[in-house]
Amino acid sequence: MTIKERYDVVLDHLAKEWPAANSELHFENAYQLLVAVMLSAQCTDKRVNMVTPALFAAYPTIESLSQAKKEDVLNYIKSVSYPNSKAEHLVQMAKRVVEVYECQIPDTREELQTLAGVGRKTANVVCAVWWNQPTMAVDTHIFRVAERIGLTTNAKNPLDSEKQLIKHIPESIIPKAHHWLLLHGRYTCQARTPKCEKCGLQNLCRYWKRNHSKK
Repeated sequence: MTIKERYDVVLDHLAKEWPAANSELHFENAYQLLVAVMLSAQCTDKRVNMVTPALFAAYPTIESLSQAKKEDVLNYIKSVSYPNSKAEHLVQMAKRVVEVYECQIPDTREELQTLAGVGRKTANVVCAVWWNQPTMAVDTHIFRVAERIGLTTNAKNPLDSEKQLIKHIPESIIPKAHHWLLLHGRYTCQARTPKCEKCGLQNLCRYWKRNHSKK
């Protein structure tokens, strides 16, 4: 099987498995999406969705967040991971958006990465989800799934994985493919207890072959 054939089989299967795939974060605009994605770093979407309604009620605009005190923001997000640093980053991010980008969330990965607390993965998510740009955000789920099912080979880090994925996935479906891979990793190809018996990609899966082929 060629690498193109492998990608075709996997993407076709995932498209059918997750036909309505979208972000599980709750947001109404680019500002809310950026905040939610920043909060989701090493934290579950479910937890983020629990804290953002009150946070957005208190700070409905980027301007209001830019004027907030870190301590006040912290009170709203203290149940997420690393709340102190995230509270600091949110306020500093908002200040830069107001001062440099005239209150408009940047629409390029490069500009987004100039904001406090915004790395490549976060920028890629915002670009793909809000602007439907062909950016692939590689989190722990996607990094794991791509390697297990042979979409990537010997990827040393998320950036390496990202480069391999975007090389072979058609640009037009990269934003959707990000969600397909993420949801497959979140609900089927889990890290410790993958649900291999429910997966339709066993014949392509390196993990399955290593752990079940001799049983």
